[in-house]
Amino acid sequence: MDVLEPKQRSLLKALKAGDRRAIGRAITLAETNSTRAGSLFREIQPNTGRGHIIGVTGPPGSGKSTLIDGLISALRKLSHTVAVIAVDPSSPISGGAILGDRLRMASHNADEGVFIRSLSTRGHLGGLIPSVHNVANILEFAGFNHIILETVGTGQSEIEIADIAQTTVVLCTPGAGDDVQALKAGVLEIADILVVNKEDLHGADKTVQLLKAMLTLRAPGHKKAQVIKTCATTGRGIDELVTLIKHHYTTTSCNTDKVLREKSRRLLATKAAALLMQELLDARNSELDTICAAFERGERTLAQCVREALKLKSH
Repeated sequence: MDVLEPKQRSLLKALKAGDRRAIGRAITLAETNSTRAGSLFREIQPNTGRGHIIGVTGPPGSGKSTLIDGLISALRKLSHTVAVIAVDPSSPISGGAILGDRLRMASHNADEGVFIRSLSTRGHLGGLIPSVHNVANILEFAGFNHIILETVGTGQSEIEIADIAQTTVVLCTPGAGDDVQALKAGVLEIADILVVNKEDLHGADKTVQLLKAMLTLRAPGHKKAQVIKTCATTGRGIDELVTLIKHHYTTTSCNTDKVLREKSRRLLATKAAALLMQELLDARNSELDTICAAFERGERTLAQCVREALKLKSH
């Protein structure tokens, strides 16, 4: 059993008290995958699982950040504390997040009941990044009732958001026929609530009809998604969206054990894949080089080479 160092014990105590600087330090440990963080996160993990994690995703320009700003205000009116994890593209030079915390939701900066942090993708492909699960646990441990995950918004790879969020909100804009079609095979499948934002634009009703029609194509027994119109810049529809989010969470909590086990399996698989990829990229192994050379010469298929590489890890 791990014993926390005095500094880690002090950090854990400050986290439990909701200290902002402590939260920032813990998140940095999670982002950098520090070896010192393992024992800290093992202390945090058993004290999580009761917060409501809300995923917000959708194509660029759909108004995710503005909508989240409205969600924060609505949830604060209900006396809920809110943390936001905004997953941003990485700077190719520094590796840090291009969009900073201060550029987002600035009206909440002075609110002690709100915490906003941008995380860099650091080249990770997909909506989320490996450290985001630990970051969400840190924020819940620090006392935040609702944790909102905003993703990069790059398309179908966003489906991994559903592995962490209890409620997934997918945005699209009116008249964005191509965007809606792009959602069809991927992101649409993980939506609990579909939001047609910027409802003041032409084509909002038609987009709602199109989404509802596409939802009928889901496999039998698939979860039912709600469709709603909002205008994040004016706040129209935000209160209704909050009501739908809370209703979804309360109505699905009866299946918590089953859902949690499924999510845990997917999280483990995602983490294992990320670790394996990094180990293979970092490896200086003659057997692995032989496998690569065989693939390059066309002597083996990619699938055969992958299986052989996996056997190397099992030795």
